[in-house]
Amino acid sequence: MTAWNATGLDFIDISSEAERTYHFEGGHTLTVSEPTHLHVSASGGHRIRSVEGQGHYIPAGFLAITWTPKEGQPTFVA
Repeated sequence: MTAWNATGLDFIDISSEAERTYHFEGGHTLTVSEPTHLHVSASGGHRIRSVEGQGHYIPAGFLAITWTPKEGQPTFVA
């Protein structure tokens, strides 16, 4: 556990991303700038921490995700 994560959930480091955008039906989008960590729940929901320390929850049901890696960073991380 870290100071920002008291849940016991495992998060992966996605700090190589400059932004991450979720696409929903009807053309709606939600963009998280400078995401740092991601947890994907069994139901498919995404918990994201951003560089400002904000928490974001994106429920399952989005159509697609697009992201932009920071300059010099890999497009895909594990």
